[in-house]
Amino acid sequence: QLQASGGGLVQAGDSLRLSCATSRRTSSGYSMGWFRQGPGKEREFVAAVTWIGSRTYYADSVKGRFTISRDNAAKTVNLQMNSLRPEDTAVYYCAAQLDNSKSPMVESAWGYWGQGTQVTVSS
Repeated sequence: QLQASGGGLVQAGDSLRLSCATSRRTSSGYSMGWFRQGPGKEREFVAAVTWIGSRTYYADSVKGRFTISRDNAAKTVNLQMNSLRPEDTAVYYCAAQLDNSKSPMVESAWGYWGQGTQVTVSS
């Protein structure tokens, strides 16, 4: 129900745009988010956008460099990543269906997950 794409191998300072295609069931009325898991690390929050008002949230490590957006008509959520750094290397996962009683930065707050797309940033 969630299909992430757009990953690849880039150099430090480059940009990438990730997309997550959703089905009608997972896009309608749901907040959407991105997490990532780097080598040897736990999965961490990257960004989220709410269904109502399209409010956005970002991890401190990506603020000012990454932008999350959603296209409800196309049923996609995108993550524009600029000024990429080697430490951004990770598998990026999209998520949907936020439990609004929990922080969007917590994995357990999300009900649906995509399969992940690899982003590798070389120095």
